[in-house]
Amino acid sequence: MNPRHERPVALITGAGKRVGAVIARTLHAAGYDLALHYRHSGAEAELLAASLERQRSNSTFTVQAELADLDTLPVMVQRVVDRYGRLDALVNNASAFYPTPVGTATPGQWNELFASNAQAPFFIAQAATPALREARGAIVNMVDIYAERPLANHPVYCMAKAALEAMTRSLALDLGPDVRVNGVAPGAVMWPSDGKPYDDQQAMLARTPLRRAGSPDDVAGAVLWLLRDAPFVTGQIIRVDGGRTLSV
Repeated sequence: MNPRHERPVALITGAGKRVGAVIARTLHAAGYDLALHYRHSGAEAELLAASLERQRSNSTFTVQAELADLDTLPVMVQRVVDRYGRLDALVNNASAFYPTPVGTATPGQWNELFASNAQAPFFIAQAATPALREARGAIVNMVDIYAERPLANHPVYCMAKAALEAMTRSLALDLGPDVRVNGVAPGAVMWPSDGKPYDDQQAMLARTPLRRAGSPDDVAGAVLWLLRDAPFVTGQIIRVDGGRTLSV
């Protein structure tokens, strides 16, 4: 293991693009050095790392892993600890999302959705616990407002996110006082990569008290707050949803 790194280190899963990349940029600007995990988005992760390296040299480390392969998860965490000599924060951001209407859902879909949204976050957290305890660090899990208010035709995804929410509270209980564990539940901050019909978008925003979509920066700001500025907060799910969960 290398000598202990001077700056705090965060491991972010699914960091190559979308919300994960914005979280990475936000934490990096706040002084964290980063381990950027990716599955298939290697080109995007390397471009992001190169951009961040231009701002601060030797501040990023990219790691590839298939989150459904449980044997690779402790190896990934160990590579990060070997590289930096410490781990202060874990952001479980990577997520699969797609519909599984009742009558069409398959065991393969169940396995994929639970692997990224519940199983991998737990086993990564378990592997990271010794380093996080030493650093008195924190975990932030990317949950979803649909863990509490199910989204039609997405039962398996909603179940997986509900499991992640329960895990957040369970680990907060079990890892305290050394490690804080919280979650962020975004609302409409970025439409799915396969698009969402305009009428559906407008109907969703009409049910949101702030009457607008949020941004990935809103989510990233909440993640940073939980990691850095909330030393007496654990076991909480912060809804970054414009008040959407207040309405039906």
